[in-house]
Amino acid sequence: MSPAAQSLFSLQLPAWRSRLLLIGLLTWFVALAGRALYLQGLHNDFLQRKGESRYSRVIEISATRGMIVDRNKEPLAISTPVESVAASPADIEITPEQTLQLANLLEMNVGEVRKKFADLKREFIYLKRQLPPEQAAKVIELGIPGVFLQREYRRYYPAGEVMAHIIGFTGVDDNGQEALELAFDDTLAGKPGSRRVIKDRLGHIIEDVESIQQPQNGRMLTLAIDTKIQHVTFRELKKAVAEHRARAGGIIVLDAVTGEVLAMANLPSYNPNNRGKFDPKRTRNRAVTDLFEPGSTLKPFTAAAALEAGAVTPESVIQTAPGQMTIGNRTIHDAHPQGALTVAQVIQKSSNIGAAKIALALPSATLWGVLHRVGFGMPPNSGFPGEVSGRLRAYSTWRPIEQATLSYGHGISVSLLQLARAYGIFATDGDLKPVTLIKRDAPAEGTRVISPATAQAVRRMLEMAVQPGGTAPRSQVMGYRVAGKTGTARKIEGKGYASNKYVSAFVGFAPISSPRLIVAVMIDEPTAGQYYGGAVAAPVFSRVMAEALRVLAVPPDAPVNNVVLPPATVPEIREEV
Repeated sequence: MSPAAQSLFSLQLPAWRSRLLLIGLLTWFVALAGRALYLQGLHNDFLQRKGESRYSRVIEISATRGMIVDRNKEPLAISTPVESVAASPADIEITPEQTLQLANLLEMNVGEVRKKFADLKREFIYLKRQLPPEQAAKVIELGIPGVFLQREYRRYYPAGEVMAHIIGFTGVDDNGQEALELAFDDTLAGKPGSRRVIKDRLGHIIEDVESIQQPQNGRMLTLAIDTKIQHVTFRELKKAVAEHRARAGGIIVLDAVTGEVLAMANLPSYNPNNRGKFDPKRTRNRAVTDLFEPGSTLKPFTAAAALEAGAVTPESVIQTAPGQMTIGNRTIHDAHPQGALTVAQVIQKSSNIGAAKIALALPSATLWGVLHRVGFGMPPNSGFPGEVSGRLRAYSTWRPIEQATLSYGHGISVSLLQLARAYGIFATDGDLKPVTLIKRDAPAEGTRVISPATAQAVRRMLEMAVQPGGTAPRSQVMGYRVAGKTGTARKIEGKGYASNKYVSAFVGFAPISSPRLIVAVMIDEPTAGQYYGGAVAAPVFSRVMAEALRVLAVPPDAPVNNVVLPPATVPEIREEV
């Protein structure tokens, strides 16, 4: 090598430049060491969060929804554990073949599955809720990282369609959607908890780290319903609706002493265990939410108002001949002209003319007052969602013809629950009891509506109505004295009344010596030929009342041969308004 080349390679950096480089490197290493000390020793939350995000998850612990049971603790709604397929999009590792297999197992579109997995901002998504165990197991067998099972609860209803309109159902998130499941959702739902866990790359929980919040399970709800009576009620209603080819029907059984609803059935019904799309026409509780004109079942209240006001006595004679009466430009009539009748016979034979004359003898405020005090025009406050108040017009707007027709149940609309509750005043010596679907520990205090003397007088009239010579001999019950009243009302259609559409009704109670049960029956649009309340609704009352009294072991108050039906040759006494 030449001397010039040796001189070139022997050049050295100035001393200050080497020291500056050394100081810079040392400063850089000190800064890194300080940062490492700060992050790992003094302020490690950031790294901790980043690290935990790779394996740590906070998962929700579902609260068990409270059971619904009947008055005898028979289960009516139970929450059972089920598996749902969930995923963490950020952890998903899946091949096209696995995507297709997963979509087929979950009965989903492949594009829909890919769309869910593409949402990387979400740590948790549901792919399919509440799967059968064998289907959920096949999903896990695919071994897809980031796809896992989530424990949930599904509501099961042992009584199915028999209790559907009372219990209702829950949605996929176990929230109440209809009936008592909706009304008492806060009581039943409880509050979910949460816990922190460590998961592996397949989504499996490998360690519980801590419990953040314990779940609070829902409370049990005990209903006033008696399952045995409910099954009898539903069976007999179903039989009657089929026999008379009716559009719909409803029935209620009330405890006259406590005001508790022991049974409530509606048709058409539905099965709340089949979680398809429910038809709103089938899910509504017609006995609480639907209105109808009560027809002649309102006549006992007209008689009670007149007796209470002192305008008549049970023996007062009302001339109903010639079976029709013109008021203004309207004419009302009886289905069967009767002639002179006592007030008691007006109820027994269901005379429209007699009821109208009794009503017209009263100040309109007097009749309205009794109807108002028994709860017509107001919601019954049973706690059931969607209950209606009905329609009772202010008496100041009544014309004479409207007061006359109101006496036999036209121009007023009620629900079946309102009507059943109102009849309680005749069973309890004048007290109106609050109704409830929840079991009571003790009878509730009632509100005095009419005097005991008036209630007992009407009770005797109603007992006459179920005997031969009355409109409802088919409502009699072997071994028990019963009382009740039929109703046959034309349905409103457009601006008037339909010529061939009827609501057939019967409301009664038993035993007369010490009333225990009130049963109200409504059959909507029977089309098999019979449509009078005494032929369509009264037999249903008889069968339900007979079995319900036996279920409750109510002592008989009549001999076993007490049922007396009129001879087949005697024309049936019918009413129609």
